[in-house]
This record gives sequence, structure tokens and C-alpha cells, in this order.
Amino acid sequence: MSPPPDPVHILAERVAALAELCRRLADENRSLRNSQEQLIVERAQLVSKNEQARARVEAMINRLKALEHNA
Repeated sequence: MSPPPDPVHILAERVAALAELCRRLADENRSLRNSQEQLIVERAQLVSKNEQARARVEAMINRLKALEHNA
């Protein structure tokens, strides 16, 4: 018959497993924060491009209206 499991050994294994889980979660959290930062930058760039396109379209519309009034 095998001896009963050592409570200290069981506790040490659980602490090691929790430490590994903590490390993996910290890595995942870091990765998610990096992804979020990249998405924020990308969104800002897209908003800027959208505003530039809107300004160009509005300028074209105004030029067309001016041509229409002059014709």
C-alpha cells in the first residue's frame, strides 16, 4: 500500500500551478494590451483618413455648387 500524499507536496504543486497560471495570464494580458493599443492607433488613423475624405468630398461639392451658380 502506498503512503498517503504529503500535504506539503500537494500544496507546493498547487502553488507551482497557480504561479504558472499567473504567468500565462500576465503574458496574455500584456498581449491583449498591446493589441488594444494597436487597435486604438489604427482607429485614430482611420478616423483621420475619414475626416480627410469627408473634407475633400465637401470641397468638391462646394466647387460643383459654385460652378452651377456661375453657369
